[in-house]
Amino acid sequence: MAKKPEVNSSLAEKEIDRVEKQFEAFDKQVKDLTMDNMNQAPKLEQEPQTKLSQKDLEKSKDIYLKPKRTISSKEKFNETYREAYNFAKEYVQFIAEHKELIGEVIEMWTKPFAGMPAEEWVIPTNKPVWAPRYVAEQIRKAQYTRLVMKDNQITGSDSQGNTYYGQMVADSKIQRLDAYPANTKKSIFMNAANF
Repeated sequence: MAKKPEVNSSLAEKEIDRVEKQFEAFDKQVKDLTMDNMNQAPKLEQEPQTKLSQKDLEKSKDIYLKPKRTISSKEKFNETYREAYNFAKEYVQFIAEHKELIGEVIEMWTKPFAGMPAEEWVIPTNKPVWAPRYVAEQIRKAQYTRLVMKDNQITGSDSQGNTYYGQMVADSKIQRLDAYPANTKKSIFMNAANF
């Protein structure tokens, strides 16, 4: 913490002490917001942007995605994870959605296992596409926790009779990007938990 400025007035000294206590209380609140508390926040439910019928899905042209760019890895692949790798690299059909910039393509990098190359992907949104399962799983992980100040809780008071309200809490989890299975007869079955 920074050194306190020197002041001549006792009133200014009291004000500095009061502000310092407020800052310490706020700092403690922020430190108390652990990942466990944030993970307990409810997920904000949203409607899918793309609503395609089974007939539309069957008529749609199959779009198979490949990485735009690949950077090789010097690491050695651990053969212990070969079965998980084979499962993750299977091509699945899904519909990707950009929840914050509706209609924008999703650009991202993947490297699901050590020893695999890093791959840059450009994924079109709101249409069925085929890509490896690990691409869809990474899209589904793109979420954040919204923090809000709750004014109904007293967080402190000072010697002058002032009462301070407000506590930062995790309000909800918001899905920034999403991918869900395109339910067609030709798509590979995807477990919703594993996708």
